[in-house]
Amino acid sequence: MRSLDDKTIVDSWNKNALQWTRAVRAGQIESRTLLTNKAIVESILSHNPDSVLDIGCGEGWLIRELAPSVSRLAGIDAVPDLISQAEAAGGGDFFVASYGELSDLSLGNLFDLVVCNFSLLGNESVDELFRSIPSLLKPAGVFMIQTLHPVVACGDLPYVDGWREGSWSGFGDEFVEPAPWYFRTLDSWAALFSASGFQLAGMREPIYPDTGQPASVIFTLIMN
Repeated sequence: MRSLDDKTIVDSWNKNALQWTRAVRAGQIESRTLLTNKAIVESILSHNPDSVLDIGCGEGWLIRELAPSVSRLAGIDAVPDLISQAEAAGGGDFFVASYGELSDLSLGNLFDLVVCNFSLLGNESVDELFRSIPSLLKPAGVFMIQTLHPVVACGDLPYVDGWREGSWSGFGDEFVEPAPWYFRTLDSWAALFSASGFQLAGMREPIYPDTGQPASVIFTLIMN
C-alpha cells in the first residue's frame, strides 16, 4: 500500500503533468469549464490587482487568462514539466519551486494578490506555505484560495481531517497513480487562517445550476 503524504502528491503530478496539460487545454474538466475557472478569474479581478502570484500554477492557464488585465504575473509549481508547458505558452514569469522553497526565491517586488487555485492538496506542505505567504504580499494584499468544498468533497466518510485517496475517475486511461489529498473541515480551514495571521474577508461558493450543490469554495483572506 502506497503512502498518503505530501511527497506522494508531487510524485503523482510528475507522472501526470503532460496528461493534465492536455486535459486542461482541451476543456475536459467539466467543473472547471462550467464554473470554477470563471469564478476564480472573476474573484481575482474584482480586486483590480496590478500583480498576481499563482502558487501551484500547473500549466499556467490562470496566468494566461489574467494576462490582458494584470500587468505583472508570476507562477510557481513544483513540477518541472508543468512549468515547461507554462513557459512555452507564456503570459508571465514561471519558477520551479516547492512550497518549502518559496522563501528562497527571488521574485522581486511584493504582490497585490497571491492565489492558490485547487493547489492546496497536502498537509505539512500547506502549513509551511501559509507561513511564507505574508512575506510575499504587500501590506494591503489579498490571499485567495479556491479548493474543494469540504461539505461536498467529504462524501460518505466522516467529517474529520485526514488523508484521502485520489481518483482520476472521468479522465482518460493515460492518467496513472492519482495523487492523494488531505481533507480539511471548514473549521480546520478557519483555524489555519487564524493561526497564520489571516482573517477571512470573504467566501464564495460556486453552485452547479442543475444540482444546487457547490462546486468549490473560494476563500478571500487579508492579513491581520
